[in-house]
Amino acid sequence: MNWNDKLDETRKGLRNLNGAIPETASAFGALGKAVKEGGTLDFKTKELIALGISICIRCEPCISLHIAALIRVGMTREELGDVLAMSIQMGGGPAMMYSAKALECYDDLSTAA
Repeated sequence: MNWNDKLDETRKGLRNLNGAIPETASAFGALGKAVKEGGTLDFKTKELIALGISICIRCEPCISLHIAALIRVGMTREELGDVLAMSIQMGGGPAMMYSAKALECYDDLSTAA
């Protein structure tokens, strides 16, 4: 399965979950909006942080969602490299494996855009 398919599968699963627990989904969505719109860091910086956390906690669906958002705001492969390096430094071997997945995801999704 390619990363576009994985991203579609993740979004489909989230729509299904949102339908099952709409109040929780709405509250979580409001939290996401509040943290991304407020504060001193810009959206791109916050998404870069979220990607680093996604790699370190080994959340493949999270990686695809954050990579897609970062591609939309113009993240470069070089910027991604900085996030991957920091994630590896903080997360060790498992983060290295998920950094490889994140780079593959970026390469797949950025060529499809």
